[in-house]
Order: sequence, then structure tokens, then C-alpha cells
Amino acid sequence: MTIHNVKISIISKLNYIRLFYRGSLFLVLSIYYVISRIYGFPFFDYSKPLTYIALGVITLSFVGEMIERFIPSKTSSMGSQKQFKKNYLPSGECSPKLQSWKITLLVFLSWISLNAIIGVLYFINVFDQGIIVLISVFYSICDMICILFFCPFQTWIMHNRCCTTCRIYNWDFAMMFTPLIFIIVTKTENGYFVNPFAVILVATSLALLIKWEITYRRHPERFSDETNMSLRCINCKEKLCAHKKQLQKLIAKSRELLKQKFNKENKKSSG
Repeated sequence: MTIHNVKISIISKLNYIRLFYRGSLFLVLSIYYVISRIYGFPFFDYSKPLTYIALGVITLSFVGEMIERFIPSKTSSMGSQKQFKKNYLPSGECSPKLQSWKITLLVFLSWISLNAIIGVLYFINVFDQGIIVLISVFYSICDMICILFFCPFQTWIMHNRCCTTCRIYNWDFAMMFTPLIFIIVTKTENGYFVNPFAVILVATSLALLIKWEITYRRHPERFSDETNMSLRCINCKEKLCAHKKQLQKLIAKSRELLKQKFNKENKKSSG
């Protein structure tokens, strides 16, 4: 089995950096959460300035990524950039081939159902605020995994060709921060506390989602490779699908080698 090497694009490199950052963030927060539970102190102590500084840095890092989606950018994937007029190259076709609204609705309902379960577990005190935050950060890791390695929405539900043609590409941040909705307002001994970091992340991600959906309805021709030449493989500069195929081939080759080794050992033992 031959595996052809494909040079990693700049956007892919940035995605790997995001994956490393989000993975490191999840690891640090997980360790801190375990320590907080062992020693019995709050996961987030809003009476201390350090809490605001730490959460402010984390919030700004994600807000910065979201702001990049609001404007044309060379460091963002065409999957998110196809909404802009600048990236629309007319193919001559007048009828865009778009994802079925039923499939899009299925994705939406699946996500809402999953997070509804998380919300119920939070409100019956099975999950606390720390777990909610960890789930949200874990979602951010899954977002990068979907882009770089394997996307269940693409494979099992939407069946789009690649991330470039993905109907819901800019849903990612709204999906990522869905759990934070449950902790925007929390009850404390002194009354109710409005979490400013959750408000900022949820509000910005929803604004990004709304902008995406409005553009999709006003300019559907930008979202289809039938009408937009920028979305065709010949014009792709990211090669994300090539990286995924490389990984799939490596996994297949590893399985094949393990199978051969297993068969040889069986023959030796039976001989």
C-alpha cells in the first residue's frame, strides 16, 4: 500500500496549533478540577482577581478566533470563508446544489438532544459548573478532530465531500459553547450571578451563526461547488481531505500489518 506525502498547508498547521492549545487547555483545567474537588475549593472563585485574569485570557483567545470568521481572512479555511463575496468565483451555473434542510435539521436536533441531556444532569446536580466548562473545552478539541481527522456529521449524516463544502462549518463555535448556556446565570448565596465570560462566548458564537445563516439564505450560490469555483478541488489550497486520506491509509496499513502478524502467530502455534 503506497501512501503519497502531501505537504501540510498553512491552514492545516494553524489547525494543529489550535488542537494543541485546546488539548493543553483541557488537560490543565481537568487537573485543576480534580484538585479542586479533592481539596474542596471552588473550581472558579470569582472573588479572586486571578480567576478573572485566567478566564479573560481563555475567553479572548476564542473570541479572537471567532472575530476572524466575521471578516475575509487568509488564515481561515475556505469552509468558513466561502460566505464572503471576495471568495465567490462564478462557475456559470445558476442553480446551486445545496444540503437538504432535513439533513441540516437532523444535525441540529441531534446536537440539541445531546446537550439537553447535559443540561438535565446539570440542573439535577449530577454535573457542576466545572464539568460544564470541561465539556465545552472538550467540544473545542472535537471541533479540531472533525477538521483534521474524522467528522461524524460529515460521515454519518451530511455526506458532504469535505470541510470546504460543509453546510454547517460556522456552526462550530455555537455548538462548542452550547453547554455554557446553562451557567450564564447561576444562583449563589448572595443572589444570582451573571457569568460575563459565558455571556461573551455564547453571544459572539450566536452572532457568528446568525450571520452565517443570513448569508446562506441571501447568497446560496456562494455555498455550492456547482456555482462557486472556489469550492472545487482544483482550487483547494488546504488539502485537508488529503491529510484525512493519509491517516485512513495509515490506519488501514496498520490493521493489515497486525492482521498478518496475528495470522503468522496462529500458524506457528498451530504448527
